[in-house]
Amino acid sequence: MNRDTKYWIITASKDHVKSALMQGIAQTCHGSASPLKRLRKDDVVIFYSGKQTLGKPQACQQFTGIGRLIDDEIYQFQASEDFCPSRRKVEFFPGEDTSILPLIPGLNFIQDKKNWGYPFRFGLFEIDQHDFELISSQMLEKSHVRKD
Repeated sequence: MNRDTKYWIITASKDHVKSALMQGIAQTCHGSASPLKRLRKDDVVIFYSGKQTLGKPQACQQFTGIGRLIDDEIYQFQASEDFCPSRRKVEFFPGEDTSILPLIPGLNFIQDKKNWGYPFRFGLFEIDQHDFELISSQMLEKSHVRKD
């Protein structure tokens, strides 16, 4: 039984997203398996980074990664002696970091345009196809421009 692709946003600091890009993984909500169970193979995830570095104040406010889940497996990874987060495998698309600020007026998932950061507090949430297309067109478009 086929199902339509769903589109998700994962909130993570930019340093964590760049590490995830190198490893080909998605991890959310401090490594909890529970949110990852909502995702399925071929769903698309966009990473949003409110901060440059976890625990530090420097703002980022950019979409910093985009990719597709390649299977339905959730696995655990021993990151340190006392931290074993759950993860999913992701095929990342080549893309450019993109500021959220010019996109806010056109994003359906942001209902309160003044307090636009609220949805990101959940760590993982679904967005509609319109919002996915708006964000991805900005992220992916830039990566296809020739740089001579």
